[in-house]
This record gives sequence, C-alpha cells and structure tokens, in this order.
Amino acid sequence: MNKIFARFVKDESGATAIEYGLIAALIALAIMVGAGNLGTTLNSKFEDISTQVSGAGGGGGE
Repeated sequence: MNKIFARFVKDESGATAIEYGLIAALIALAIMVGAGNLGTTLNSKFEDISTQVSGAGGGGGE
C-alpha cells in the first residue's frame, strides 16, 4: 500500500496536463477578449466612415 501511495505522489503527469489545460484556457480567453475589442473598434471606424460618406454626397440636385 505504501508503494502505491509513494508512486502516486511521485507521478506528475496529471499535474502537467492540468497546467497545459490552464495555459490553453488563458490563451483562448486572451484571444476572445482581443478579438472582441478589435471587432468593437472596427465597427466604430466603419460607422464613422459611413457617416462621412453619406454626408459627403448631399449637395442638392442643381
């Protein structure tokens, strides 16, 4: 029984897998936050461009 417990304590493969999983989750979270911010910024820029373009053509029908 002591040998089984000692082998279990020395085995670090499970801890390594958990660490890799946490790293992957943090990277995925960073990508999602970055992509969300980028999307918001791009949407704002396109709205500004749309406003400028629609305001530039209204001179009248002379």
